[in-house]
Amino acid sequence: MLRGIDVMVYDIQDVGTRSYTFISTLGLVMRSCARAGIEVLVLDRPNPLGGLKIEGPIVQDGYHSFVSQYKIPYVYGLTVGELAGLINEEGLNRGQQGNEPPLRCRLNVIPMRGWHRSMLYRDTGLPWILPSPNIPSEESALGYPSAGIAGEYGYLQIGVGYTIPFQVFAAEWIDADALKARLDSYHLPGTAFRTIHYKPLSGSMAGKLVHGVQFFYTDYEAADITLTQFYVMQAVNELYPDHCPYPLRKTRMLDIVCGTDYVRVKFGERMKVEDIVEYWNKDIDSFRTVSQKYYLYR
Repeated sequence: MLRGIDVMVYDIQDVGTRSYTFISTLGLVMRSCARAGIEVLVLDRPNPLGGLKIEGPIVQDGYHSFVSQYKIPYVYGLTVGELAGLINEEGLNRGQQGNEPPLRCRLNVIPMRGWHRSMLYRDTGLPWILPSPNIPSEESALGYPSAGIAGEYGYLQIGVGYTIPFQVFAAEWIDADALKARLDSYHLPGTAFRTIHYKPLSGSMAGKLVHGVQFFYTDYEAADITLTQFYVMQAVNELYPDHCPYPLRKTRMLDIVCGTDYVRVKFGERMKVEDIVEYWNKDIDSFRTVSQKYYLYR
């Protein structure tokens, strides 16, 4: 398949979250090109989540997949060019299941001009070109790590199938005002909620009137964006314990998205964020130390 190729060019907009599979494709391309002796040229793109936000645990052995290919946090704070350098040099490119030896390719990254680590996509002044149908705007890219895991639990509508994917949490049986009041009582840093009522256009709740909250980050730097969904699930459980999703049917998918079974098991005991927050944050400092070696921007 690679016969006759001199240089493999990777020019794709990523969204900055581990489970979004474009970076997994990059790794597989790098492995194949390493075997074939082909140079990989990465045209760098902005990370829509910025270059400072790092959240979530690294993937544990036994939980590697196409949505959890590398031992990196759920939100990793690197551009795709920086990430390519890290996985190439740190021996992270072990293949989809993590049981193949790492391979290093001849990697060349063409850096951006004018991008700084504190910039979100909206700060670049560039038009947003949707990388996939469910990421139609930079707001959806920001919301993806905040709602996508909750979507795997399957009992909340998160806007996929409507006009604001990954920006809401809703269900037919939720009292929107009560949910907003409960979430407001948590005083989550940098996070605000408003009530919303809508009918999804597709999916399991298509055509049904659902009620819930839309979330916004009033101080993105202060917000723990990946924990937003867990606080919502905690609030929903406190208000509607009969709708608790446990026991889960799709446990494997949830575990590989989180990169571990610890989050599912521990959170499922009481549906309290305080039970998982220490584990969720345990790898941030160590990963930041390692990843800083591959920064192309300040």
